[in-house]
Amino acid sequence: MDLLKTLVDKGLQRELPTRDEALAVLATSDDELLDVVAAAGKVRREWFGRRVKLNYLVNLKSGLCPEDCSYCSQRLGSDTGILKYTWLKPEEASQAAAAGVSGGAKRVCLVASGRGPTDRDVERVGRTIEAIKEQNEDIEVCACLGLLSAGQAERLRAAGADAYNHNLNTSEATYGGITTTHTYADRVDTVQQAQAAGMSACSGLIAGMGESDEDLVDVVFSLRELDPDSVPVNFLIPFEGTPLAKEWNLTPQRCLRILAMVRFVCPDVEVRIAGGREVHLRTMQPLALHLANSIFLGDYLTSEGQEGKADLAMIEDAGFEVEGADTTTLPEHRADALAGGCGGHGGGGGCGGHGSGGCGPCGDGSAVAEPAAETVAAAGSAADPGEVRTDLVAVRRRGAGTDLPPNA
Repeated sequence: MDLLKTLVDKGLQRELPTRDEALAVLATSDDELLDVVAAAGKVRREWFGRRVKLNYLVNLKSGLCPEDCSYCSQRLGSDTGILKYTWLKPEEASQAAAAGVSGGAKRVCLVASGRGPTDRDVERVGRTIEAIKEQNEDIEVCACLGLLSAGQAERLRAAGADAYNHNLNTSEATYGGITTTHTYADRVDTVQQAQAAGMSACSGLIAGMGESDEDLVDVVFSLRELDPDSVPVNFLIPFEGTPLAKEWNLTPQRCLRILAMVRFVCPDVEVRIAGGREVHLRTMQPLALHLANSIFLGDYLTSEGQEGKADLAMIEDAGFEVEGADTTTLPEHRADALAGGCGGHGGGGGCGGHGSGGCGPCGDGSAVAEPAAETVAAAGSAADPGEVRTDLVAVRRRGAGTDLPPNA
């Protein structure tokens, strides 16, 4: 297939595909799917070998958000039955993070719902970062706190934040139909502030909100131009009680095509499978590891995910290995650029889960629900359009903000 050979050649050289080539990946047939996965897998292995990076979410403040993001269980006016609590104390957050680290996580993502942090919130998160790094010196910490004001990115960086997550989520053309309380430009500005402060930028998307193929390509090309170091790909779980509760549009095959397209457009970037993988990829999750080099371990922000031990078994059985804390995730050219303090790579050299803040389970991400392990088997085929599948979601009732041990 000439298309795939062209895309592999471009990916190995870090060249940008054309829009038509990216659209063609999404339009491939089921008969061609394994060829698409194999081709994108060559690009993934060139830049990341067979390593899988594990990330762990800590929800510092759950619910209580004034924003109206249609996909988010923490949105203004939602009736989703999620846990709602105000800020965890630094020692509580550090204890929660330790569970993920002990399970093999290399990065801890600190997420708080809301439009954006106050200066006092930034100080609080700074103390939390210090508490985590006192116990785990080599652990990366990513903050996901929403829209940043002037000077806050620099203060987070000075406090030890290695990365900042804020997702674009969808194309600029469709953004106003998903959220009205802030703009697409607001999100771009926050990512650029994080880059300018010297933090590694993490920004991704949410698929399955009723968008077209053109919208998906638009947002991924925008990410390539913005050039974050990591790109979380979230697959919407229509959470009952949100405006998108009836948007069941994804199949495992569709998800694999989307991940392949992201890999071809952003070949040398940490592509992370974030919210929704258990529900929408289901038994095809191991194939997705040939496309993405990063996943979340355990539970998400407001929902339960696959058991941590099942994730580790899946990685091993698929012939991959967990990336160690002493290994640099990014290819040398990107790692060197970040270490040089550019806070970004400029103009399209490459491309880093959803909810109010924007960490599509690296952060914002898990505003959508993920299934508990026992519900995954019940997923079956894709739900009928318009059907609300409450059996596929499980609200998180353990870990941060509860007295029960976390899943990691």
